[in-house]
Amino acid sequence: MRDVHSFFEAAAASDVGRVRKDNEDSFLVRTDRGLWAVADGMGGHSGGKLASSIVVESLARMPAPRNVGDLVSGCAALLGEANDRIYTQAQANGGTIGTTVAILAAQDGRFACIWSGDSRVYLVRDGRIRQISRDHTEAQELVAQGVLTAEEARRWPRRNVITRAIGVGDDPELELERGDLQGNDAFVLCSDGLTNHVEDSEILAAVAAHAPELASRALIDMTLARGATDNVTVIVVRYHRRGGTFAGHAAPAPWS
Repeated sequence: MRDVHSFFEAAAASDVGRVRKDNEDSFLVRTDRGLWAVADGMGGHSGGKLASSIVVESLARMPAPRNVGDLVSGCAALLGEANDRIYTQAQANGGTIGTTVAILAAQDGRFACIWSGDSRVYLVRDGRIRQISRDHTEAQELVAQGVLTAEEARRWPRRNVITRAIGVGDDPELELERGDLQGNDAFVLCSDGLTNHVEDSEILAAVAAHAPELASRALIDMTLARGATDNVTVIVVRYHRRGGTFAGHAAPAPWS
């Protein structure tokens, strides 16, 4: 049964940045389906934009779900189809193209995050921020092995080399995390164009102080002010229980 006592508010913003000529990011806002996604393409010569667009166009075909389980299984199937289309196109072109993806699926008090690559999903709850997704990058693997610290990884020359993406192999490699929603939860989905310039604590402050439309725009503006060396895309989604209130306020430091 659909939860009639809650609703979602969502907004997105995207910018080519200060350096790149083309925006190879794509995004999906389907609040009616409880589905939001960011995809960051790679491959050059319009290949990255093609790959990210294929993923978003595929996810946009999601049928009306009965629950979060339907959304998860639907995403897996649609990403599989997108992967095949991208991989076939790359083979025809004689090169490699692909895209990251970060997805939030939510309905009836439950959420699921699905991702591949280094686009991220954050959860802001009770004045704290937590990165739900784990970057699929060489740098993150070295952090997990204890070879690099998190701070060293931010400066490592190969920090942007990703280890998973949609369209680069026969089958997509996805990661999934599920959870329960709480009133006033907020999620931030973003490409790495944001996190290359903006700290987690600053993301927290923007989301805590503003509704989704203003928060997403504020984060883009902050990135542009700091040079925006890559395309940048942000989606902010807030979960409301009917009768609840939201008051913006200065936020404390994020979870470690």
